[in-house]
Amino acid sequence: MTFASSPNLSRRAFIAGGAALAVSGCTTVGTTPPEIAQRPQFGVDPSFGSYATMYAAREDGGFALPAIPIEKMDRQFLRQVVADPTGEPAGTIVVDTSAHFLYLVRGGGEAIRYGVGLGRAGFEWSGRAVIQWKKAWPKWTPPDEMIGRQPELAKWSAANGGMPPGLDNPLGARALYIFQNGEDTLYRLHGSPEWWSIGKSVSSGCVRLLNQDIIDLFDRVPNKSPILVTSGLASV
Repeated sequence: MTFASSPNLSRRAFIAGGAALAVSGCTTVGTTPPEIAQRPQFGVDPSFGSYATMYAAREDGGFALPAIPIEKMDRQFLRQVVADPTGEPAGTIVVDTSAHFLYLVRGGGEAIRYGVGLGRAGFEWSGRAVIQWKKAWPKWTPPDEMIGRQPELAKWSAANGGMPPGLDNPLGARALYIFQNGEDTLYRLHGSPEWWSIGKSVSSGCVRLLNQDIIDLFDRVPNKSPILVTSGLASV
């Protein structure tokens, strides 16, 4: 797929061709929050509950999500309210690939910040687009190019119906599909059980969130929500 140039694209433009193929794969195969008397510039929103509650084991869609071992994670990558650094309108999703953060702008100078993990594909597209649609417990279909490199994935090809939803599915509990100018960018926000990859750059995948966080984001953003992907907020 080739994308026309757009004034909304950041200087780090979409790397055509090979990037689109890489993105289409989108694969990877007790801390106590601070007391909050008033809304802080940085911290946990009281409506979230504690970190232990946010990241507890849960049943979702017939699947048993395991608890996240938050004591092993860098606290900055856990879901929290921060002062909005984006300057974008309320309801906008902003992915800062340089810092491994995703922001959902709330308005009033605030944003919800989530930690993300990025694969090679996560660095190969930037610009403005929309969440065209979203799917709970999506199927995953590896592209032909990936199957060519990993023949064992042929059983999950489009011809074979893709990989069914489940805890081992690379797209996790939710996927948000990003379109630009009415066309699929092949770029996804998706869940992952690999909590250790959050805040890091790994070998493959798009933009991954903890499954508990992608469920939270999924419930907060409607279809057609605007999204900005940038390599650094200073350049927005």
